[in-house]
Amino acid sequence: MYKKLLLKDKKVVVTGGSKGLGRAVVLACAKEGAQVAFTYAHDDAAATKTEQLVGSVGFKYKISATSLVENIKMAQELKERWGGIDILINNAGRSEFLPMALMEESDWRTTLDLNLTGAFITVKAFLPLMVAQKKGHVMNVGSLAGVRILAAPIDYSASKAGLKGFSEALAKEVGRYNIQVNCFAPGILDGGVAMGIPENKIRDYIDQLSIKRIATFDEAARALAFFVSDKNSYMSGATLIFDGGL
Repeated sequence: MYKKLLLKDKKVVVTGGSKGLGRAVVLACAKEGAQVAFTYAHDDAAATKTEQLVGSVGFKYKISATSLVENIKMAQELKERWGGIDILINNAGRSEFLPMALMEESDWRTTLDLNLTGAFITVKAFLPLMVAQKKGHVMNVGSLAGVRILAAPIDYSASKAGLKGFSEALAKEVGRYNIQVNCFAPGILDGGVAMGIPENKIRDYIDQLSIKRIATFDEAARALAFFVSDKNSYMSGATLIFDGGL
C-alpha cells in the first residue's frame, strides 16, 4: 500500500546532526521525504558518515551553534538554495557529569551557551525566513531533566529547563505568523548522554518506567519527525514528554 511521506518536500535544518540523536533525526526526516541540512562543530568523520547515510537529500555545515554570523550566513545560503525552510530542529547540546562542588564556572557557562543560547541564536538566524513565508515549525530538543526532578547535572538540567521556557515564550511571540514552536523532552535514550550514567542508575531508571526499557535514538527520531510534520498542525508551546511512562 502506498505510504504518504510525513515530510515530503519539506526543507529541514537540524543542529548537532552528525551523531547520536541528531543523526537519527536527520535520517528519519530524510526517510519521510525531507531535504535536510545539518550542522556540526567538531567531528568531521561522524558528519561525513551521516552525510553518506542520508544520501543526496542531505548535506552538512560545519559551524558553531553559538555563532550568529555563521548561522545567518547558512540561512542566507539555504534561502538561495531552497527558497526558505519549513522546519528547524535545535538538537545541538552538551553535558558534563560533574557535581556542583566540582563544577567550574566555565563548565556552567559552556553548557548554557551551547544548550540554550545556541538555540536562541539559531532561531534568530532562521526565524526571518519563516516569518516571510508565514509558516514554519521550530522544535527545540530539551530533556526530561528539564521538566522533572531527576539526578542529572545541574548545568544540563538548568539549560534544558530554560529551553522549555524559551519554547513557550517564542510560541506566543510568533504564533501570529503561523509558526509553531514546541519542545521535545526525551528521557534517557540508548546512547549519547546515557553513556556517562552508571549502570546501576540506568537499571533503577528502567525499573520506574511503565515500558520496561529505554528508547532507541531511532524511536525518538521517528516520534520527533511526526511532531514537526503537517499531521501535527495545531500543537504549539507544548513540551512533548517521551519517557516510556516514568
